[in-house]
Amino acid sequence: MSLSTYFSSARKTENSVVAPAVPAEMAAEQLVDFIRRHPRLTVLTGAGVSTDSGIPDYRDRNGHWKRKPPVDHREFMKSAAIRQRYWGRALIGWPVIRNSAPNPAHFHLAELERRGHIHLLITQNVDRLHQRADSKRVIDLHGRADEICCMDCDYRAMRQLVHDRSYELNPEFRHYTAETAPDGDADLEVDFSRFNVADCPECAGILKPDVVFFGDNVPKTRVQQALDALKNSDGLLVVGSSLMVYSGFRFCRYAKEWGKPIAALNLGRTRADDLLDLKLNAPIADTLALTLSTL
Repeated sequence: MSLSTYFSSARKTENSVVAPAVPAEMAAEQLVDFIRRHPRLTVLTGAGVSTDSGIPDYRDRNGHWKRKPPVDHREFMKSAAIRQRYWGRALIGWPVIRNSAPNPAHFHLAELERRGHIHLLITQNVDRLHQRADSKRVIDLHGRADEICCMDCDYRAMRQLVHDRSYELNPEFRHYTAETAPDGDADLEVDFSRFNVADCPECAGILKPDVVFFGDNVPKTRVQQALDALKNSDGLLVVGSSLMVYSGFRFCRYAKEWGKPIAALNLGRTRADDLLDLKLNAPIADTLALTLSTL
């Protein structure tokens, strides 16, 4: 069956487009052609790259929320109760990210970089799995979950130190279990009013993971660095992202404005579907593996 036949069977609904998945062999053929025509790419990755590492994603294949949105930055900063809830739940959620390992998709993207096809990799993920797979040119657009920073002074530390201290202050929380989320949160619902939050050891200020929370802004210098790379590349390849968050979607808008071709390898709908030159609704790791074997 041809690629056009697969796409022509898509059914539009009021809020989304439901399309059948394309076999990896067919998608790889199209992706190889895209890379050969645009050999120096900016790559933008999302949660779909890390799901095979055991880190859940937030959205389904139609781009709809699977769970409640993550903690809001403004609420975290102004509410002690929200911070109690966040850090109490993170005692369950964080180890999932901490203990995760890169999956084949991460290694395949690192190999594409080694072959000179990735000018820069911009990831919306905070798990640092691209770096652990040996990708060198990476921008963590939304920060990194493995470090914490004080919002009142220059204190920084590895996140695990905060969790070790939290366990000392709240030993009863060692026994809870719950469903986890991609940002180190968990769906735990208990009384957090007596949870003792570990504050900054230097100034007693608010400690926060060094990530861009929902409702916060990506630092301008980080965005500009990514845009400069996009402007100097041959095209944009989106991998494993629905692009529903504007911080990622903006790169597609700029690519279109600058005449850069855009391809997306993602299981499901993306916010940028009408901007794409190539849409591959196909398994990510298998498609990348076959792409590398052909390039």
